[in-house]
Formats: sequence, C-alpha cells, structure tokens
Amino acid sequence: MTTRPRGVTIRRDAGLYGYERALRRHGLGPVAGVDEAGRGACAGPLVAAAAVLPEGRSGVVPGLADSKLLTARARERAYDEVVRRALAWSVVVIEPGECDRLGMHVANVEALRRAVARLAVAPAYVLSDGFGVDGLRAPSLAVWKGDRVAGCVAAASVIAKVTRDRIMTDHHEVHPDYRFDVHKGYITPLHEERLAAHGPSAIHRRCFVNVRRAAAARSLESPPAPPA
Repeated sequence: MTTRPRGVTIRRDAGLYGYERALRRHGLGPVAGVDEAGRGACAGPLVAAAAVLPEGRSGVVPGLADSKLLTARARERAYDEVVRRALAWSVVVIEPGECDRLGMHVANVEALRRAVARLAVAPAYVLSDGFGVDGLRAPSLAVWKGDRVAGCVAAASVIAKVTRDRIMTDHHEVHPDYRFDVHKGYITPLHEERLAAHGPSAIHRRCFVNVRRAAAARSLESPPAPPA
C-alpha cells in the first residue's frame, strides 16, 4: 500500500507530528519512520534507520528537524533525545562493496527494508522519505520531504546521519589524506581534490563515475612493473 489510507486527512498546519496523529486516530499505530544517509556519497557506507516514537508529549523530541537542516551539535543532541524517547529504533549499514554490487537504488531500498524489519516494535504503518519501499510487512506511504513534515521520519533521518558521520570520522583516522571527517564522503571540491591526488581508497564506491575516473588516472600514472 503506497497511498494515504482512505479517510485520513492531514492539515497543512498539523506540524511535525501531524501524520502520526492522523494515522493513529484511524487505528494505524504504532507508526514507524524510515530514512537513509549517504546515498549521494561516493565513499563510505549507506546507512538507513527506522524509528517509532511514542504518543503524546514523550514523543515530541526537542530540537528535532530534518537532519540536513541541523548543525552537527544540534544533530547530536537530537540523536540523544530520539534514542532515549523512542519505543524502538534500528540502524542498518550497507558497506561500499555491497553498494557497488547492488547498485545505489537497490541498496537504498534494501537498507530501508532491513531497518524496518529490525525494529523491536512491529509498526502498523510506515512513513518513508521521498519514495516508496517495497516488501514491507506493513502498509506504507512515501512522503515528499518526509524528514521535514513527519516526526518519525525526521527521527530516523537524525539517527542515520549521526551514525554515518561517526563512521566517516573513524575512517578519517585510517585514511587521513582524504579528510573524510570534513566532507563525510560526499562529492565536494575538497574530496575531488584528494581523490585525484591519492586515487580511490578501500571505502570508495566504484559505481560512481568520478571514482572510476580517478582510479583510471592513477593507473596511467603508475610506472610499468619491472620485467621478471
């Protein structure tokens, strides 16, 4: 099910938790939100998260918003609040090699599906950000800019983003030349400069054309092997 349930109406001014309240009024609770981080990055893992927030005031998370709109410090505070308040939450990490094997869209849908499946509380309804997720055990609705208009999706967005940022900061300790702590694997001028200078690392995704181009350039620069 990828359309809004019949009879469910969400007012434009319903706020960040309007979708969940409307669905619960029609007996479709608990409601899970699911989102990902790192789909557009050319290095590092894809991370998906799912979250179920409680009803009432305890489910209203201070400072919660789309993770992309928050500062790093605000995301960390929101993350702590989400994991403390959530009825259930989960994280799935898809490593670069699996992203290459599956392709980014398939990897993304698979990660979102796994995140919902790992929730300790089975949702009666699932809200996703932007596009539908096939193969869920519960009906679902893809919400345009869901991480800005649905609290549970925003919560999942924060969990995914903070988890991935921490992973990329750890990768910086292993591969400091690339400055993964700054750009987190996304395609920025700094990242492109380091990628051209050093070639792809073990965590770069070969399914991205800029990574393949950098690998090809490095192979041309390498001197031929000496004769045996």
